[in-house]
Amino acid sequence: MIAKLPNWLTWARVVAIPLLVILYVLPIRSELRDAIASALFMLAAATDWLDGWLARKLGVTTAFGAFLDPVADKLIVAAALVMLLTLGRVEAWVAFVIIGREITISALREWMAELGQRKSVAVHWVGKLKTVAQLVSIPMLLWGRPWLGIDVLRLGQWLVLVAAILTIWSMFYYLNQAWPHLRVAMDPTRKD
Repeated sequence: MIAKLPNWLTWARVVAIPLLVILYVLPIRSELRDAIASALFMLAAATDWLDGWLARKLGVTTAFGAFLDPVADKLIVAAALVMLLTLGRVEAWVAFVIIGREITISALREWMAELGQRKSVAVHWVGKLKTVAQLVSIPMLLWGRPWLGIDVLRLGQWLVLVAAILTIWSMFYYLNQAWPHLRVAMDPTRKD
């Protein structure tokens, strides 16, 4: 039972995605909607850390968990960014950079795995820092109003710009790491 907890936490994050979207479709007072959306996203972000930690601590890491965890992360970030676009709280180019990078690096990792070079694009500290910037900025943008005298929306907008910069940096880092293998794989004169 306890061994399944990490995957259940990941599935909870997957379930949170349509809940987040539904919040912005239902006729709910905007202050309540934004508070629930922000809390839901923060809870999902906490499960992102917790499921991985538990899986390692309990020694129950699985290939399925390793697959589902990053998919859940990317989907909830994409869903939140789309909702933030509809609210006018994030610039379209920022959402495109973040979502585009996630698609690009996911595809790159899949290709590198096919080449037997998955370790060349293993998670790096700049990618982790990018994730932290996203997971901190997005609930601020979802909240979107002052809190304790702090302009949370403005702070979230600055942090999501930092996240976009880190997103670009991490993408180029991973592409640079993969480039020697990609160059060989793309060579039409190469004999396998």
